Amino acid sequence: MIEIALTFAIGCYGVALAMNLWRITIGPHAADRILALDTMVINIIALLVLFGISLGTKTYHEAAMLVAMVGFVSTVAYCRFVLRGDIIE
Repeated sequence: MIEIALTFAIGCYGVALAMNLWRITIGPHAADRILALDTMVINIIALLVLFGISLGTKTYHEAAMLVAMVGFVSTVAYCRFVLRGDIIE
């Protein structure tokens, strides 16, 4: 039963990633693209955790932590660049 639930969840997050990619390419404003990028990072983290659960390894959980840290920093940097025009003051 857990295999079916994991497969369903991976499929749902895969569809969500495709929708995020569509919003990044079509998004009319920069704010839409930033939110889609942040949501894409969250979906990638969820997919990594689900893969780690399904394969029974801790490597994917460590990769999810790294993606979370890099995703947060990149989202903040991109927001600062859009709002101020530079990243470092």
